[in-house]
Amino acid sequence: MSDPAVVDLIRTLLILVLVYLAYIDFQTFQLPDLITLPLIASGIFFNALSGLRFGNLQQSILGAILGYICLWGLNRLYRFLKKQEGIGMGDAKLLAGLGAWLGWSSLPALLFTASIAGLLGGLTWLKLNKQTIGSAFPFGPFLIFAGIIELLWPQLLQNILIISPT
Repeated sequence: MSDPAVVDLIRTLLILVLVYLAYIDFQTFQLPDLITLPLIASGIFFNALSGLRFGNLQQSILGAILGYICLWGLNRLYRFLKKQEGIGMGDAKLLAGLGAWLGWSSLPALLFTASIAGLLGGLTWLKLNKQTIGSAFPFGPFLIFAGIIELLWPQLLQNILIISPT
C-alpha cells in the first residue's frame, strides 16, 4: 500500500459501510443483499485492480468463498440438528465480503473475535430485551466489530496469542 491518506480514506469508507450494515441488522435482523453483494464484489475488485490492496486476488476470492461456506455450513449443520435456521445467510454474505476485502487468512481471527463478542454481546442483548437464551439476536454487528478490528489492526489476535520464546 502506497499512499497512507488514500488507504485511510478507503478504510474509513469501508468502516462507514460496515457501521451502516450493523445499524440495519440491529434494527431489522437482516443484512440486505443490496449492500452485502457489492461489498463482496468491491473487495475482490479492489484487491485485484488496486495498488493499495489489502491482499492479492487469490486471497480475496478464497476469502469470499470460504467466508460464505463457513457460515453456510454451520447453518446447515444447525438446521440438521435442531430443525430450524441458526444463522442468516446475510451473515454468510457479510463474512464473504469481509473475506473478499481482508483475505482468507483473516477468517479465523474474524470468526473467533465475532464469536467471543457475540457471546458476550448476545447475552447482554437478550438480557436488555428480556428474552431467553433461545431467542434470536443479530450476529452481523459482531462480525462487523471483528472486521473493523482486523481492518484497523491486521492480525492483532495472532500477535496477542503468539508467545515469543525467551
